[in-house]
Amino acid sequence: MTQHGHEADTVFARALAGDRRALGRLLSLVERGGPAAERITELAHPHSGRAHIVGITGAPGAGKSTLTGQLMRLLPERSFRPAVLAVDPSSPLTGGAILGDRIRMDDLAGESAFIRSMATRGHSGGLALAVPGALRVFDAVGYDPVIVETVGVGQVEVDVAGAADTTVVVVTPGWGDAVQANKAGLLEVADIFVVNKADRPGAADARRDLELMLDLSHVTGQEDAAGYRPPIVMAQALDGTGADALWEAVAEHRSHLEATGQMADRRRRRLRLEVISRLDQMAQAQAAAVLADDVGRQLLGEVEQRQMAPTTAAARLAERLLTDRRSGRGTG
Repeated sequence: MTQHGHEADTVFARALAGDRRALGRLLSLVERGGPAAERITELAHPHSGRAHIVGITGAPGAGKSTLTGQLMRLLPERSFRPAVLAVDPSSPLTGGAILGDRIRMDDLAGESAFIRSMATRGHSGGLALAVPGALRVFDAVGYDPVIVETVGVGQVEVDVAGAADTTVVVVTPGWGDAVQANKAGLLEVADIFVVNKADRPGAADARRDLELMLDLSHVTGQEDAAGYRPPIVMAQALDGTGADALWEAVAEHRSHLEATGQMADRRRRRLRLEVISRLDQMAQAQAAAVLADDVGRQLLGEVEQRQMAPTTAAARLAERLLTDRRSGRGTG
């Protein structure tokens, strides 16, 4: 066993036994990627598949972190053992996650909860593997539910929402972010809506707009085939109003998914997409290696000199890559 594999085995065993520091180390290794992260996935996968994954997303400033913190306060009181993965923007100075959201949640969460931030690092590619890897680790060591909370309403958020069993979209009165959210596709993936800051003017209008949108989805046939209609929860995250109603809606959605077989379908689809993402990452790494050697540089030079079409160069490099794989020579 390699040094990375030995460390992963040791730390994973400690995390399974309830060591929180070991869990933090596991999550760091998963985020970093490489052989240790791959080994952790092998260890955690047989222990996973039990936790309810809840995605919470919406525009910046909508109150997602405070609302998540209220759930983290509420759930241990109901004998749950919750965890949060807060997918933050990258710090421009360190490349690490900005911890403002985590600090706000820590103020509300109890000691039985576990909160972890993960940096987007300026692109969504790494998240395709790091997020499901981290969620799998939480699941394997016994946290349930696991909440993944995102920072905004872009493609990264849609991708992360796809990692959840239940997706909660938070809006606010006036929700000027509605058009942006709609363009990003968040409104289509929402299983539950929350109108936060419901004590402010315009909250009733926000609810009405959402009801109209849901009515339209029914008319256009976009509603759940089983007749599920996303509920709209009115909340005031600062004082916890609506947190109970939100959790009831999440529990009802889980029951709906399990009763209709959609839970198994969603999880099967996620695993398939993760395998595809891993294949894509491996293919890109091997393609980069092929392009960096003498033959690759020569072909690129011919493309740059207009002596060869990019399609021809790509086809030749792909054929060479596949030949090398079959012969076991690698890409060197």
